[in-house]
Amino acid sequence: MADSLVIVESPAKAKTIGKYLGSKYIVKASMGHIRDLPKSQTGVEVENGFQPKYITIRGKGNVLKELKDASKKVKHVFLAADPDREGEAIAWHLAHYLELDEAKSCRVVFNEITKQAVKDAFKTPRPINMDLVNAQQARRILDRLVGYKISPLLWKKVKKGLSAGRVQSVTVKLIIDRENEIEAFVPEEYWTITARLNKNGNAFEAKFYSIAGEKRELGNEADMQAVLDAMNGAPFTVSDVREKERLRNPAPPFITSSLQQEAARKLGFRASKTMSVAQQLYEGVDLGKEGTVGLITYMRTDSTRISPVAQEEAKGFIENKYGPSYFPEEPRIYLKKNSNAQDAHEAIRPTSVLREPDQMKEFLTRDQLRLYKLVWERFVASQMSSAVLDTMTVDLNANDTVFRAVGSKVKFAGFMKVYVEGNDDGTTNDDDKFLPALAAGDLITTDSIEPKQHFTQPPPRYTEARLVKTLEELGIGRPSTYAPTLETVQKRGYVAIEEKKFIPTELGGLVSQLMEEFFPEILDVEFTAQMEDELDHVEEGTENWVKVLSEFYESFEKRLEFAENEMKEVELQDEVSDELCEKCGKPMVYKMGRFGKFLACSGFPDCRNTKPIVKDIGVACPKCAKGSIIERRSKKGRVFYGCNLYPECDFVSWDKPAGVPCPSCGGLMVEKRSKAGVKLQCTVCDHSEQVAEDSEEDHEQEQA
Repeated sequence: MADSLVIVESPAKAKTIGKYLGSKYIVKASMGHIRDLPKSQTGVEVENGFQPKYITIRGKGNVLKELKDASKKVKHVFLAADPDREGEAIAWHLAHYLELDEAKSCRVVFNEITKQAVKDAFKTPRPINMDLVNAQQARRILDRLVGYKISPLLWKKVKKGLSAGRVQSVTVKLIIDRENEIEAFVPEEYWTITARLNKNGNAFEAKFYSIAGEKRELGNEADMQAVLDAMNGAPFTVSDVREKERLRNPAPPFITSSLQQEAARKLGFRASKTMSVAQQLYEGVDLGKEGTVGLITYMRTDSTRISPVAQEEAKGFIENKYGPSYFPEEPRIYLKKNSNAQDAHEAIRPTSVLREPDQMKEFLTRDQLRLYKLVWERFVASQMSSAVLDTMTVDLNANDTVFRAVGSKVKFAGFMKVYVEGNDDGTTNDDDKFLPALAAGDLITTDSIEPKQHFTQPPPRYTEARLVKTLEELGIGRPSTYAPTLETVQKRGYVAIEEKKFIPTELGGLVSQLMEEFFPEILDVEFTAQMEDELDHVEEGTENWVKVLSEFYESFEKRLEFAENEMKEVELQDEVSDELCEKCGKPMVYKMGRFGKFLACSGFPDCRNTKPIVKDIGVACPKCAKGSIIERRSKKGRVFYGCNLYPECDFVSWDKPAGVPCPSCGGLMVEKRSKAGVKLQCTVCDHSEQVAEDSEEDHEQEQA
């Protein structure tokens, strides 16, 4: 007969924990929060110490009745929501509803859902931590005051459906500021000269470095030509060779932000998808005979700390699989990445390093396996020895003109045997260039001298990975806020995504401009980061949450009153296109949606006709030969290619048709993009060929 009730947030988590605890425990799910502020009003009594007016969330009646009935049949009730502020608040609301004494030991927390971790947690239950609850309440109330006070103002002055928020407004401003930088950017010309050289059949490259002992930038064609003239076709001689050994250290294990960044770079996951799949891995997966097991530790964390038990297991695994030299003399300890890190949890790691990704294939979906493999490899590599690289810098002289070649080779792979961290351009750092054995005085064969004109590039638009990294560096938001913030700014129509990069919309620019004029502190990066620090102090018990809210609201209320009186109404003018609506004959106008621009009838709401903006890629349809290929978007925003005569012709392709036939069989060639660049692949035979591409990332690397 069960004598204890355990309440968690989700059925998946309940199922996993139930198997560990046995028949003496009933495990049920609250399905997330049970109480919240009302949607129909602000729900905060500002004059009464910012007291929130919580109501039961609509649709939770049956769940709550079931929990209430179950609690009456047992001696003990344990609240086992997630180990963070939100989880603590859920536990507190449940304690209030079930009439539990929150000062008694009813709260159970664990950072991983494994049999041992869960059983250990139930040996040491604790009271509800009101500092954590108050930190969550303060954030919720703060965001409610900002959102519910400013949003109606924007509805009245601009249009209905708009919203403002502490973190989302700053995020939009960052995207707008970057776009302004790009528009204001003035390209500058520069040149490079690359010598393609050869020693005994071993080819390598060197780049122009200096002339007459002076390092020189080549700003124009005349500068470049002066170097070529000075060389006067002279042969290259090796003048200096410098070799040294360099250590390369592994990246720390994942925290929430770095997991989202790396999953975006290597797997192409959106932040929301990363967190959704990570939640599945955390809550538990059925591993057949082993039962349901949580495969990774809690995924909302800003700590890089690793438990001694996990480190000891990793040491045994690494030494057994790769050899003793692959584990450092002392276990690696990663310091806090920044002063804001709470260090409340561990880093994100596999719950057991012994569950290798290949062994998990039959139990996981494709996305689960890919993310688990990423977490597993990153953790294992983080515990391994440093890589040792032999680096070589070679100077080559031709008529007092120096070209420099830099290369390296791996002497000892260390952690690189398992994993190498990605870059924002989607490549990894392991593309080291190898040089042949060179010594001072060697005469080198010149294959070609290739001058090339370049222009400096503006800073790149934000990808999700870059934006999450920036938010983290600026101290804006916390692990749990990144994914929902990026979703919100898109849903509101403030930004759109084109080619996986954020661009601001006209609406986003207008709202941001109004916010900057009337609520500058909301858009101030330092102010927003300071508010996050104060919420952290509430969590630590060193700051009173009502005091934090009072200090904010004092100036905010004055700003609000000023904006009510001074903000003028703004009418958004749609850009009219040349096309007419085929349903009613009125002009079509350009609108901005989550996935970029589209056409909509200007007769809305009487006519709701919309259609995508057709982008012809200039390739004849390979199926019907009459139509041409246009770029389209699926309902989920993914780009695909199809014939413009659809439905008469049903040709579609996820890959971009190249417009040239396969030289081997005459079949359709399509573009395939990877870390290595772009290649053309035949859809009929195995023929493929690499395409030279001067990409944005190339420019970034050249500038770096």
